[in-house]
Amino acid sequence: MNIAFFEVKDWERDYLVPHFSGCRLHFSAERLDEHHLPQLEGFECVSVFVHSRLSAGLLERLSQLKLVATRSTGYDHVDTAACRARAIAVANVPNYGENTVAEHTFALILSLSRNVHKSYRHALEGRMDLAALTGFDLERKTLGVAGAGRIGLHVIKIARGFGMRVLVYDVRQDSFLAELLNFDYAPLERLLAQSDILTLHAPYLAATHHLMNRERFRLMKRGALLINTARGALVDTDALIEALDSGQLGGAGLDVLEGEELIKEEHELLHAPQAAEALQALVRRSVLLKKDNVVLTPHNAFNSREALQRILDTTIENVQAWQRGESLNRVV
Repeated sequence: MNIAFFEVKDWERDYLVPHFSGCRLHFSAERLDEHHLPQLEGFECVSVFVHSRLSAGLLERLSQLKLVATRSTGYDHVDTAACRARAIAVANVPNYGENTVAEHTFALILSLSRNVHKSYRHALEGRMDLAALTGFDLERKTLGVAGAGRIGLHVIKIARGFGMRVLVYDVRQDSFLAELLNFDYAPLERLLAQSDILTLHAPYLAATHHLMNRERFRLMKRGALLINTARGALVDTDALIEALDSGQLGGAGLDVLEGEELIKEEHELLHAPQAAEALQALVRRSVLLKKDNVVLTPHNAFNSREALQRILDTTIENVQAWQRGESLNRVV
């Protein structure tokens, strides 16, 4: 079998090679799209990450292609309709970092609750003004979890370990899980009003666009914290800045920002139809960076050694299952 891997780092190549003995392998650090298309005659499988773009035109040029193995959960960078029409299978990595993202969520929570980011800066500057660094305990505080999928459930488990009360908003409710993990379901309005910390773990859909808007920020307990490790567009960034400026929101820990999906590389700002939106997002980012009650991380919540290896392990399993004529993690 001939397999081409794109957007691959050296350590990933070294990890993958032993699992495909007897196969002809091609590795590239570049993305795959119509502008970055090497000679791939005879390749039956390509494995890509999210910066590649497998359009209908590109797929037509890969005449022998039978499987796309994307090393990601999302697959909107693959034209699935074109794959279906050409009988090309598509497999993804549905789960790999639930605990990883949940742990990062608490890294953001603790940074804000105990002023870790401020303390580090004070230490560098030789300042010992402890009064300015007083934080608060998590024990007996209320954590509101918006979205109790796999990541949300890991967050709940960690929160219970801290002795926190947990309220959950989710369109699907599981009374068994609520009893097992000792949390309560609540309507979104009540969750916002009672939570000392709100953490978002909902998927991004049309219905969840700007889930946190001006109206909902006003419903929050004054001085509460917002954590977002899910999707940037769940939060109206202008409303977020207003809530921070007014003191309605006490702080924010953000691993994702609205508009970041538009900025893959700087030069794309010159050509993308959404360039104006992307530039506005950059301005908002700079505003947030200047606030000492905001902790920003660069979409890094998924980034642990173990999670990255799980991505490769699942991709290996997907390809090997296809070789055996089996279907595993197939989205097409």
